[in-house]
Amino acid sequence: MRIENQENTLTKLLQRVQDDKARTEDYLAPTNSLQFIPQNAPGSETSPRLIIESEGGVPTADLVINPVAFDQISSKAGIDVRTARRLLTNYPQEYGALINATFEREPVQRLIRTHANLDGRPGVARAFVSDKFKTFDNADLLESALPQLMDSDAAWQVVQGTVTDKRLYLRLKSERYTGEGAAVGDMMALGIGLSNSEVGMGSIAVYQMVWTLACLNGMQTANRHRSSHITSARSESDTWSLLTDEAKTADNKAMSLKVRDLVGSYGSRDALDSVIQKMQVAAGDIVQGSVNQATENLGKVLQLTKSDTSKVLDGLLATIGQEGYAGHPVSRATMVNAVTAVAHQADPDTVDDWQRLGGRVLDLPARDWQRVAAAA
Repeated sequence: MRIENQENTLTKLLQRVQDDKARTEDYLAPTNSLQFIPQNAPGSETSPRLIIESEGGVPTADLVINPVAFDQISSKAGIDVRTARRLLTNYPQEYGALINATFEREPVQRLIRTHANLDGRPGVARAFVSDKFKTFDNADLLESALPQLMDSDAAWQVVQGTVTDKRLYLRLKSERYTGEGAAVGDMMALGIGLSNSEVGMGSIAVYQMVWTLACLNGMQTANRHRSSHITSARSESDTWSLLTDEAKTADNKAMSLKVRDLVGSYGSRDALDSVIQKMQVAAGDIVQGSVNQATENLGKVLQLTKSDTSKVLDGLLATIGQEGYAGHPVSRATMVNAVTAVAHQADPDTVDDWQRLGGRVLDLPARDWQRVAAAA
């Protein structure tokens, strides 16, 4: 069954993932065989470099360090990331000497994940992680999930898909499992999301979503699988680095089967009906004060910054003008959509945060909701 959208998002995502897979090279090396060469701030044309000295016939690698790997190198040296960036910019030679001293005097085995450049330019060091890092990559995740998604009775269609330096994201909506939400005309659809990090910046995750179709605001439900076995790309176990390739392959096969089964179980019509019922109840939780005050109160309950609270207010103003909400009192259901609307303007690596916050608003305890809704 075709799940691609009109923008060919999935096709582009698959091409990117396959290209990345072809360029992936991993190095397992002790830090006293590494050399950090400061150039300038990470992300600039003169980014710092990492030299992996030749050992056992393995050629020396000269790698550009991307911002993710730079932050990980700094953190593992016990240096706050913001401080590290400032030191690299203002005191590059001194900072380089400090990192190299930790490499030499505190030797430990590290896995350096890289992307080779096929045009002769230096490769990119994209992750600096423990030798116990369990590699279950983006291609593994998609190969596990896509057959189940294509065969599902939910008739999935891709909504969003992207790969950043930190993570892969793929979100889909059901063309078949839809229903009317908080008000007449407020149509909603079941959704499912997948995410992964090849560089230690997040877990392998499979989660349920619900989409508001008028605006394609996506809200994540509480059904999010995060068990330590399949939702973490990192294994803190002391045994992982001791396993044979055969054992690691078997472990990844078990992960693949669990991803497949989770995708199947989260594609349930019952899940959508449960959320729709909650949204209909939430439409009766009316805000008593001004919308500005309610938004400010919500920001305090969710512990948002002033800037993020302002973004929620913008999302609220957009929501009260859309079908299903226009002409109706502002309610908890309205506030759910106000929060998830922020995801449209968010950095790709923070979209998940806003979609999860929407689900949190829907499930706020009565006491917290009263703090939001009460008149000043």
